Amino acid sequence: MAERMQLRGRTAVVTGAGSGIGQAIAMVLAHRGCHLALVDVNAASLAGTVALLPAACRVSQHVVDVASREMVAALPAAVSTVHDRVDLVVNNAGVGVDGTFDMVSEEDFDWLFAINFHGVVRMTRAFMPLLRASDDARLVNISSIFGIVAPAEQVAYAASKFAVRGFSEALRHELEGTRVGVTVVHPGGVRTNIADNARVPRGIGAADVIRRRDDFRKFLRMPPAKAGEIIVRSVECRKPRVLVGADAAGLALLQRLAPVSYWSLMAKGMPK
Repeated sequence: MAERMQLRGRTAVVTGAGSGIGQAIAMVLAHRGCHLALVDVNAASLAGTVALLPAACRVSQHVVDVASREMVAALPAAVSTVHDRVDLVVNNAGVGVDGTFDMVSEEDFDWLFAINFHGVVRMTRAFMPLLRASDDARLVNISSIFGIVAPAEQVAYAASKFAVRGFSEALRHELEGTRVGVTVVHPGGVRTNIADNARVPRGIGAADVIRRRDDFRKFLRMPPAKAGEIIVRSVECRKPRVLVGADAAGLALLQRLAPVSYWSLMAKGMPK
């Protein structure tokens, strides 16, 4: 069995660090003795996360839209002005779009993919030289349980998270034998604000939006802090794949047992 990854004294880059799972991962890493380069599109949220961290943690804040090729390309140099190394990159930033394929515009579909998938690829490309320079590095890509099962009305989101999974698995195979490991994470229902911040297709009334979001929140049960602990512990153990929550584990098993017909069973528990 491989030795545990030691995080004390290392430096981690975390995207989407202003709230939810990203904030939780940052807090757990800081208490493990990790230094942090925190990335978010929202400066106020980013500052809020920094205020929660222990004083001993060396932290840099980077207001970056991971959908921007130019901003991501410039990020490693900005991080390197504060930190002398990068050992861990956590690609967590993500967004949602409600609605069926017919309801979601091409513009919204592209917007989601630019963040959820192309942002992951660009961050990986930008930081790979620094990861390869580390004596022990890891890339952590946050997919979703919707990167294993694909519910109706989640076409754009599921497509992006399946893409993150495929990218991560293929890259892991390419990096075998190097000092860079890859972990892909599939959270189930974690209590974040992604549903509240999801784009809503034109034509859906305000009352229906509220109802749909209220229904979806019922499935978001796990506190982000617990998810963050599970993810960081899995990174320490060098796990290649992480299922976060009993719901994620159950749906992944259902997909393995019924890879084509799982939806007929899964749909019974989904909000209408």
